[in-house]
Amino acid sequence: MTARPVRVGLDVGGTKIDAVAVGEDDEIIGRVRRLSGWGGEEVVANVVDAVTTLAADSGLDLADIGSVGVGIPGLVDEESGRVLHAVNLGVESLDLAELASARLGIGFRVENDVKAAALGAAVLRGAAGSMAYLNLGTGVAAGIVVDGRIWRGSRGTAGEVGHLSVDPNGRLCGCGQVGCVETLCGGGALAKAWGRPGALPVRDILDAAESGDPLALALRADLFAGGAAGVRVLVLSADVDRVIIGGGLTALGDRLEDGIRSALLAGAASSPFMRSLHLDERIEMLPAGSPAAAFGAALVGASVPSKEIVSHG
Repeated sequence: MTARPVRVGLDVGGTKIDAVAVGEDDEIIGRVRRLSGWGGEEVVANVVDAVTTLAADSGLDLADIGSVGVGIPGLVDEESGRVLHAVNLGVESLDLAELASARLGIGFRVENDVKAAALGAAVLRGAAGSMAYLNLGTGVAAGIVVDGRIWRGSRGTAGEVGHLSVDPNGRLCGCGQVGCVETLCGGGALAKAWGRPGALPVRDILDAAESGDPLALALRADLFAGGAAGVRVLVLSADVDRVIIGGGLTALGDRLEDGIRSALLAGAASSPFMRSLHLDERIEMLPAGSPAAAFGAALVGASVPSKEIVSHG
C-alpha cells in the first residue's frame, strides 16, 4: 500500500509563518517558523522558503509533499488562490497559489487564516458536529465548522463577530463603527486604550488590574465582556455545540478562560433562557502555541473530507 503523501500547512501571519508537515494519521512530523515579509514578492518568496526549509528539516524530498495549504489574512478566493486586501502583509492583490506552485511544482490551496484555524481546531479537539472557533489576537475573528467542513455562508463571512457592534457608546473601531466586539477584546484595541509602553500590553493590563489600577480594571472587564459577547453571539446565531478559543491572547491562560466564563455566568444570572444554554460549559481554550492554524491549512490544502476528522485529544 502506497504511503499517503505528506501534507504541508502554512499559517501566514503579519510577522511570521508557522509551517507544519502532516504525515500519516494526521501526525505532525515537522514544524518550522519563518518571517512572513512585506509585500507580495516577499510573501511568495518566504512561503516557498518555508516549504523547502520544512522539507529539509523533516528529512523529506519535495517529491514527498503531495499538497500545500496556506492560511492567510485578507479576502481569499479559495478557487483561484488569490489573496486580496491582506493589509498587514502589504498585499493588495496576490495570486499566491499560482506563483508559489509555479516555483515548487506542488499544488497549493489558499484559505482565510481564521477559517483554516477553525478547521484545524475542530480536528485537534475532536469536534464532530458543529463548533465555532473564536480567534482572540490583535483583532477578533471567528469561523464555523459543521460536520468537518468550513461553513462560509453566502459571501464567506459566516461566524465573523469581531465587527458586530455591541456597545453604541463604546470606542471607535478601525472599521468605522462604534463599540465592536473587537474594541472590547482585541489585543490591538486594548493596547491602544491602555496607552502605556510594554511588550505584552494585555498581560500588563491584567497584572495592573490585580493591583487595583482603575483603568486596568475597566479594560479587564471589557476584555472578558467582549470575549463573552463573541461566544454568546456565535451560540445564539448558529447554536454550535462548542466554542473553541484560540489566538495570541490564549497566552494569558486561565485568567482569560476563567474571566470569559465568569462573564458568561454573570450575563445569564438574570435570564432563565440564557442559563438554559449553559454557555459557560461550551467554551474551551486551545493551549498557547497550538499549531491549529497551520494544521488546518494542511487539511485545506489536501481537501480532507469530514469523514477523516479524528480526535487528537
